[in-house]
Amino acid sequence: MADWQVIPGNVTAPRGFKAAGITAGLKPSGAPDLALILSETEAIAAGVFTQTEVRAACVDYCRRRLQKKGSARAILCNAGQANAATGEQGKRDAQETAERLAAALAIDPDAVLLASTGVIGQRLKMDALCAGIAPLVAAASETGGDAAARAIITTDLVTKAIALETTLGDRPVRIGGIAKGSGMIHPNMATMLGFVTCDAAVSTHLWQQMLTRAADQSFNQITVDGDTSTNDTLIALANGQSRTPAITEMDAAGQQLEAMLVEVCQYLAKAIARDGEGATCLIEVQVTGAPDDAAARQVARTVAGSSLVKSAIFGRDPNWGRIAGAAGRAGVPFDQARLRVKLGDILLMDAGQPLTFDRAAASQYMRDIAANSSSTAADGSLIQHLDQPLAIAVDLGNGSGTGLAWGCDLSYDYVKINAEYTT
Repeated sequence: MADWQVIPGNVTAPRGFKAAGITAGLKPSGAPDLALILSETEAIAAGVFTQTEVRAACVDYCRRRLQKKGSARAILCNAGQANAATGEQGKRDAQETAERLAAALAIDPDAVLLASTGVIGQRLKMDALCAGIAPLVAAASETGGDAAARAIITTDLVTKAIALETTLGDRPVRIGGIAKGSGMIHPNMATMLGFVTCDAAVSTHLWQQMLTRAADQSFNQITVDGDTSTNDTLIALANGQSRTPAITEMDAAGQQLEAMLVEVCQYLAKAIARDGEGATCLIEVQVTGAPDDAAARQVARTVAGSSLVKSAIFGRDPNWGRIAGAAGRAGVPFDQARLRVKLGDILLMDAGQPLTFDRAAASQYMRDIAANSSSTAADGSLIQHLDQPLAIAVDLGNGSGTGLAWGCDLSYDYVKINAEYTT
């Protein structure tokens, strides 16, 4: 049983945080497009970023800021323009954005972190963005988390947000998070955009280590389409406002805090995979019997990212050969004579041999998962269920390593969405 509970508020659930989301005119659609997350006090800051050589100006800006100063007060995120591959002017725009927000908040520009999402090659609409800063700051509140979650999305169908609470010593500690992502998801670090807040007190180096490990078990284990983004950013702030003793080592309190951080990141990662462009269901791949956990995660991610596996799932075709083939090309040695593959509760392959199974029942299982994976709330909004993914289990029979990865099926709509993305 988990040592935490789900609570409302997402990034504003932890003490000492405010948030806001407004429409500044950055998106042609007129949807919300500018978000702020603000800590009332200086917060320890950690970040994980894209590994691509083609990076957005905000990524390089945040890397420099975190290397110079491992703390921050504010995160500003815009949607509409990625400010990636925009040259020196893009860098100047990022710097000016930080300075404008810092002035409005009366804080040091070095205490501002930035994130952007949108079309690559497009500069920020600086007039609209700068004009939006004052109303954004004015809108910041302890109930602004939902508005911020809406303001960071692009092609997403739903917002992604969660908050958890645990007890360290005799005091409650909370972690909240929001994320966005639907396409261009195959992270080599974290995700499209993810922001985490926490009111525990934790040392700078330990918070960074925790976030890196959490990303490896969550955002680095999701895939929608095999494409890594130029803007991948995961930022976590911990401001110590829970008034619990500072965590400086991986003692029991540190382990509990990290476990909750992983849970938040995994929830957000799964929500992104379920909301993959054109997707009809969430896929969870569990790998056991690997030489170590890292190898298991590698195999799981390869299976989840296979276009052939994803296409078969969209067609409700229990083609276990595609699963076995993907596992075999993952770069992890194993004896195929020990390979075991399951789809839900249906055993398809054992000891490297194909088994006779009820294909109609297997196809029906896949249809049932897709049919039950989303519903409509009373207010008309879409609810996507993450607690019953389409389950694929692969046992390599070659060790004690285990790993999970999440993805989605590959539908006709994915091609349509991306064929028309800038037109």
